[in-house]
Amino acid sequence: MKKFALLAVALMMATAPIAPPVSANVIERACNQSDRRAANRQLCDCIGTVADMTLNRSDQRQAARFFSDPQRAQDVRTSDRASDEAFWTRYRSFGDTAEAMCG
Repeated sequence: MKKFALLAVALMMATAPIAPPVSANVIERACNQSDRRAANRQLCDCIGTVADMTLNRSDQRQAARFFSDPQRAQDVRTSDRASDEAFWTRYRSFGDTAEAMCG
């Protein structure tokens, strides 16, 4: 019976879907793909690391959109919505930290 249980567990593990490796941080990818002259792999890696330390995944996705659509950042910054104001506070903290650590 023990051998059967071990075989069943081994079979389940062998056929179970394997989780994909963790992909690069969305902000790091957006930075690397941006057309900004100052962007380079080392800087983008540092900014991505700071994003991982200071922003949750949802905030990172929202902030990454700013690289391709700067107007979106302006719209969020000037919004009167409480959720946008809260995000902008977290985003500013991320920016200040990134500047101190990566600048």
